[in-house]
Amino acid sequence: MIFGYEKVLAGRRVVLASKSPRRQELLKLIFPEFEIIPALGEEVVPEGVPAEDVSRLLAVQKCREVAENCPDALVIGCDTTVAVSGELLGKPADAADAVRMLRLLSDTRHEVISGVCIRLGEREVSFSEVTRVRFKPLTEADIAGYIATGEPFDKAGAYGIQEKGGLLISGIEGDFFNVVGLPVSAIADKLGEIMKND
Repeated sequence: MIFGYEKVLAGRRVVLASKSPRRQELLKLIFPEFEIIPALGEEVVPEGVPAEDVSRLLAVQKCREVAENCPDALVIGCDTTVAVSGELLGKPADAADAVRMLRLLSDTRHEVISGVCIRLGEREVSFSEVTRVRFKPLTEADIAGYIATGEPFDKAGAYGIQEKGGLLISGIEGDFFNVVGLPVSAIADKLGEIMKND
């Protein structure tokens, strides 16, 4: 099932465990109405976890934290990281950190990894979605100009593909919405799996 989940879930709460405005807008493609209850706990990743599993584990933590207080709701948690040259990039701490990240991404291909966890009662499914993004070669002026827009500071990898950051991109392989922050097509597929007994 790709469409019609709002009918299947009629009368049941849907909760997004994220305060990201981008995720909120994307989830409306599946659910016209849902609650927003951000996870507040500390994000903990065990040492030695492979890069491709970090976002999924964090999404599970967020989802379970919120689901504890919403046992009858369908809860969706998500976390997105950028992986380049063996390093994981979260949100930049400051302008200098954003400069460092954009220099790393310049003229390279990197992976945007979104981990998602969906929980309904005792049923839970989690997965990772990977999109490969290629950056143009960036000059120092390009980097300074982009940072001056203010966009990099609340985004993993210090850029937003759906805004002016899209001007930095030369190619993409995979789900565009995953780079924005929520792989809605994959979530729609997994909803069928978690709701198969309803």
